[in-house]
Amino acid sequence: MSRETRLTHLSLVETAEGIANGSFSSEEVTRACLERIEAAQRHLNCFIRLEGDEALEVAKAADRARAGGMALGPLHGVPLAHKDMFYQTGKPSTGGNAIQRNFVPSYTATVMQRLSAAGALNLGGLNMSEFASGPVGQNLHFGDCRNPWNTAHAPGGSSSGSGSAVAGRLVHGALGSDTGGSVRIPAALCGLVGMKGTQGRVSRYGGMPLSFSLDCFGPLARTAADCARLYQIIAGADPMDPTASQEPVDDYEAATAKPVKGLRIGIDPRHGGITPSAEVVDAIDAAMETYDDLDVEIVEVSMPDQDELNALSNIITRSEAATLHKAWLRTRRDDYSPQVRRRIEIGLAVPATRYIEALSLRAHHLQRFVDAVFSHCDALILPSVGEASPTLAELDVGDSETLPAMLMRMTGFTRPLNYYGVPALTVPAGFSVSGLPLGFQLVGRPFDEARLFQLAGAYQAVTDHHLKAPRIAGAE
Repeated sequence: MSRETRLTHLSLVETAEGIANGSFSSEEVTRACLERIEAAQRHLNCFIRLEGDEALEVAKAADRARAGGMALGPLHGVPLAHKDMFYQTGKPSTGGNAIQRNFVPSYTATVMQRLSAAGALNLGGLNMSEFASGPVGQNLHFGDCRNPWNTAHAPGGSSSGSGSAVAGRLVHGALGSDTGGSVRIPAALCGLVGMKGTQGRVSRYGGMPLSFSLDCFGPLARTAADCARLYQIIAGADPMDPTASQEPVDDYEAATAKPVKGLRIGIDPRHGGITPSAEVVDAIDAAMETYDDLDVEIVEVSMPDQDELNALSNIITRSEAATLHKAWLRTRRDDYSPQVRRRIEIGLAVPATRYIEALSLRAHHLQRFVDAVFSHCDALILPSVGEASPTLAELDVGDSETLPAMLMRMTGFTRPLNYYGVPALTVPAGFSVSGLPLGFQLVGRPFDEARLFQLAGAYQAVTDHHLKAPRIAGAE
């Protein structure tokens, strides 16, 4: 493995530490990432826009700052890239769609401001499902994004480029959005750690909206510690977003190194009434054995069935998305791909009484869930996706009558947690017989993200699934 390849394969935390102690420079790491992007982009199509020259100038400035003895942030000089929906003043932000192809915002998202203040570089905008609406990674306007473990397979969506780029070792971390699983699904299918936090834990100011009541922004990274560092930087109150919580932010990265002896993980043998594949069941069973070896108590719980929760979540998403898109659906209807148009237009027919009912029932269902699960355990384990990644061709159902079944297949385990508003962290759990990643999600009480990072960190300290990397033709 060349020095350049070794640099791209370091974790985010290792990269930040190496730049800070002078083992290598930010410019070296950034050039290594750009070289890998050049080799891999034609296979993965994970970038919509690359800002290589600008990133190199920022990297050189970061190196000068270090040499000059300036105080360094926790991400000083580290190359990242993000789903192309987080606004930056004067830079295009497509949202993965044709209508906003030339949109240039006049303000910057809070999450981007916080990453920049921590010293991170941004290499560009990553591919995504159109308007963040789709769990697969297909995009009619910018081309399908592909899974680096097997390019015939889906990377998951809607944060498809984030999952593909981080897993493919093109960048060291990325932000995505999660309205029904759009961080956790690509994290699971690409072999990453991905956090959907408590509703309101991360400011949504300056990010393209899909569903006001359910949208969450969160990181995808290779390790629990990487993900925790990113999450800690972006979390917290924001005067620009009145829905952002005032709850104090914990030290999530420190939590990844804490012992877990005596904690309790709950498992529902029925997985909330949805049946995962045998491979996913085996992967979760193996994870339970690992936690048992770590002296974590395994307890059986009974979750409420998830069918109703999926339906209620869909009502909210479709109604709010249709409200946002109503004018464009009238004036630019043909600029939507058929599948995305159909999913959003359905919301125009949802009665206001049904939408309000779905919103008003959230507190009731959350209390039922908390009582049923967290009265017995500290965290719940669930599949993230019920199978290894299917092929893109298999999931290319357009707006046919099989669309609802495909969406349920991909989001059945993730969408209800957005409705509850609780935190959920996807963790790599091994590989299928065909060599594709599998993942599970750890679910916690509201604002108990630190517990999830603690359990994920302990698991990764004794397993190596997260250390394995895909081989990309021409990039090794």
